[in-house]
Amino acid sequence: MNSKKIREKFLEFFEERGHKIVSSSSLVPKDDPSVLLTTAGMQQFKPYFTGDKDPMKDFGSWRTVSIQKSFRTSDIDEVGDESHLTFFEMLGHFSFGAYFKKETIEWTFELLTKIFRIDKERISASVFEGDQKIPKDQESYDAWLRFLPAEKIKQGNREDGNIWGPAGPEGPCGACNEVYVDGLEVATLVFMEYFYSKDNTFAPLKQKGVDVGWGFERLTKVIQSAPTVFETDLFEPIIQLIPHRDIENETKAVRIIADHIRAATFLIADGVLPSNIAQGYILRRILRRAIRYGRILNLDKNFFIPLSQKVIEMYKEFYPELSLKKDDILRVIEKEEEKFSKTLKQGLKEFEKMMEAKTDKIIYGEQSRTISGIDAFYLYESYGFPIELTRELAKENGFSVDESGWETALKKHQEISRAGAEKKFGGHGISTVQDKGTAEKMTRLHTATHLLHQAIHDVLGGESEVKQMGSDITPERTRFDFTFPRKLTPEEINKIENIVNDKIKLNLPVIKQKMTKEIALKLQARAFFKEKYPDEVNVYSVGDPDLSKAYSKEFCDGPHVKNTGEIGRFKIIKEESSSAGVRRIRAIVE
Repeated sequence: MNSKKIREKFLEFFEERGHKIVSSSSLVPKDDPSVLLTTAGMQQFKPYFTGDKDPMKDFGSWRTVSIQKSFRTSDIDEVGDESHLTFFEMLGHFSFGAYFKKETIEWTFELLTKIFRIDKERISASVFEGDQKIPKDQESYDAWLRFLPAEKIKQGNREDGNIWGPAGPEGPCGACNEVYVDGLEVATLVFMEYFYSKDNTFAPLKQKGVDVGWGFERLTKVIQSAPTVFETDLFEPIIQLIPHRDIENETKAVRIIADHIRAATFLIADGVLPSNIAQGYILRRILRRAIRYGRILNLDKNFFIPLSQKVIEMYKEFYPELSLKKDDILRVIEKEEEKFSKTLKQGLKEFEKMMEAKTDKIIYGEQSRTISGIDAFYLYESYGFPIELTRELAKENGFSVDESGWETALKKHQEISRAGAEKKFGGHGISTVQDKGTAEKMTRLHTATHLLHQAIHDVLGGESEVKQMGSDITPERTRFDFTFPRKLTPEEINKIENIVNDKIKLNLPVIKQKMTKEIALKLQARAFFKEKYPDEVNVYSVGDPDLSKAYSKEFCDGPHVKNTGEIGRFKIIKEESSSAGVRRIRAIVE
């Protein structure tokens, strides 16, 4: 059975049992700031488990089924074995009070044995044995006994993975069953009964819920009787394009490249761009790791392009966004590969010199097999080596990295950078000056930048998710960087400029309010994601003290004008590329 058929059979099975098919959400969570990336199918349904949203109103059913794009960074170092991946798909079905353990276990067994034709002798399961906070899951144990002998039902604890959740620092969770075929875990059945809070307490949920996740790649491996997930039709077409010999180190390199290019393609399609922070750092890390393994295989320049094209071709039917963003995906990958390839060769030579120097010292009696934090930071700062890459290279050579020293070197660098920024007004890119007139002009520019940010969203936000990538204000101009895949048209630039000037003419009030970070995020105040904010923040809004009605609202420490009329005339003087997928606008006030 090919992977396309497996998708269809899964969705049909649960649709016939009253489940509404729901499309995958983005890999970048829209309404959950507690996590960087979507790690499970239940994340988009979290508010339905807690009762904050009504599934009948939104889906017309108390039951849903989905195939969710997912990404887990915890498995990056394991990629290359038979089953671990970064990007993966999760087949899931969910109940918001409609059914519970007995039906879920019955359907799981029926799906495996009758739909996917897997011999029941190959199937085993585990259930929660109970502890001081959550009792033994006797109901699940009894339900499995209808289908499996007792010796095939293991009783496990928290450490074994038989408690799941929450997705983030708090949220719904509960005891879970793990389902295995030939000892490989293919599904997790989570029975939502509790809400876990940050204070380490469990409270019963108002309604019991079911969250079942099937690892699509693992299930495909089992159904197709493949030795590993990489020999399934989800990977073979990609791997066939990578020249390699069938030897251990090259097989591992090929698997890493195949996984990482697939992951990168999906991340970029969902609006992630390479950077040194947040989701962008994860994307850069996997791309640069794959580039390094491409060097091991002596692959040609731009070897990622045909691989990404193959990923798009394979998945575009189920994920049409890949076709829509194809040009952007290939452009970002090409530029990142080009950028890192320039320094990788020299960086590897520098690393080899470090190894030679260390080895010489060991020969003459030094016992340390550790790369200093300063050396690790040097590779990061000078050659773009993510710390994970240095750590991996060190391990391959029998060394480790001084993690504490690395953190100290990085922190010192950040403090120096911050000190430079703090010479600027409010830490937001405004230079400190003694001249009152100059300071007043920069204050006008600062408020204008907030209006510019919102106007950019107004004009461009519908086509691609726009994110602030940086800003800088001098006495002469403001500069604002933001993610966008192409050059702006003259019409778009005029629209943005006109919106800002219209808000200036309205003489809108600029209001400062102090509130918790959590409330500010819920009210959708914009936060510059490079910054780490305290629990209590200042939010500047333009137009209305009620943030739900304000035109612009951002985390900020000021300073700002009291009314937009003080800004004067706003004029965009230049729009240009800042880096791959990032545009830059320069503007002045008169």
